[in-house]
Amino acid sequence: MALIPYADDDAQDERVREVVERLPEPRINLFTMLANAPALIGPTLRLGEAILTKSDLDVVLRELAILHTARITGTEYEWVQHEAIARLVGIDEEKIRAVERGEISGEPFTARETLVLEIVGAVLDGGEAPAELITRGESELGRSQLVELLIVAGYYAMLGGVMRAVRLDVDSVVEKGMLDRDRLGGGGSSRHPAG
Repeated sequence: MALIPYADDDAQDERVREVVERLPEPRINLFTMLANAPALIGPTLRLGEAILTKSDLDVVLRELAILHTARITGTEYEWVQHEAIARLVGIDEEKIRAVERGEISGEPFTARETLVLEIVGAVLDGGEAPAELITRGESELGRSQLVELLIVAGYYAMLGGVMRAVRLDVDSVVEKGMLDRDRLGGGGSSRHPAG
């Protein structure tokens, strides 16, 4: 059970009640927890929606990066949601299990996928990512996709911190019917097969 109430369980602040009333149904626990911060929920969710539906970052690379972020940060909620999304966008089970084990180089990954996973790992290790790795990322992914990848890693690490701090209860985007394969493709199509 979460350490603090979900906004729809205990909305003492009028602004929180107004936010909860505007949240679309069905609601996942993340949304109702973030509603406790009425000034920040809108911008936070808009960035997440842009990452998932509008970014240029290849959808397979994006989902592998999010799964790796969830694994590195130990965020079960994030892992459960994006494991389902990864399957939906066509990522092989072998790759999902490899990320879960922290085995991010070589088979079954392509060179681009390994590069993305290495960049995410370097960004989230608490230090400074090696310049050579970032330069190679720009060369192989392009500037836009590289910067989007860095934003993805930072955004999901931030959300993971909130989720872990409040002990967010795991629910399922699949069970709540929130997944739309067409929207989740974003602007970045998978130019490299997931398999």
